[in-house]
Amino acid sequence: MTELYDEIGTGYSLGRRTDPRWMAEILAALGTAGSIADVGAGTGSYEPPGRTVLALEPSSEMIRQRPPGASPAVRAVAEALPLRDNAVEAALAVLTVHHWTDWRAGLAELRRIAPRRVVLAYDTRRHSEFWFVREYVPEIAELERTRPSADDIAHELGADRVTVLPLPWDFTDGVFPAHWRRPAAYLDPGVRRACSALAQTAPASVERGIGRLREDLRSGRWHDTHRDLLELDEWDAGFRLVVSG
Repeated sequence: MTELYDEIGTGYSLGRRTDPRWMAEILAALGTAGSIADVGAGTGSYEPPGRTVLALEPSSEMIRQRPPGASPAVRAVAEALPLRDNAVEAALAVLTVHHWTDWRAGLAELRRIAPRRVVLAYDTRRHSEFWFVREYVPEIAELERTRPSADDIAHELGADRVTVLPLPWDFTDGVFPAHWRRPAAYLDPGVRRACSALAQTAPASVERGIGRLREDLRSGRWHDTHRDLLELDEWDAGFRLVVSG
């Protein structure tokens, strides 16, 4: 997965920005932990300020995009973390487990290095049912079937609690379903580049789907079909905050 993000990670920080509503949930889940290992840290969007944080990230491209003053970062994979047992008070993993080569081995490493584990994951079934997947790029569902779902991760960690994190309609972090009420955003290549699900799907399939979406927006069909979504302030796209220990 290092190669994937070295290839598609260019400009990632422009589309993936911290949303304060998710940050508040993550801070609450971390509790009073003062030392944190951010595993699969990427550009560090959800690293808590005012605490001792070590970022562990396999992609040099992602590390390069970390902002000035960010926590120190070490190149490492989740399955073999360069930390001793119980080295930190909490391990944080935000939307990364589905990219790990061996996700169970990676979760075992989280348990080894920290007594508290906070993992942001998602229900792959909910992602597969997202209108963009169902109606425009169904090939993404094939990718989702290969990924661990939030329930799988919670079971493996022996989670104490799992919190639903709905997506507000004006969500600022460009996660794949973030624009569920703003469909025209997907016409922007920059938005699509920030979504690994799209980056890992055949370009021809994505372009075909975008063409259909563009036409449905022009004709008004999308708005007619999804009128119910336009009345919602938030929507459950399947994101779950898993807390263990």
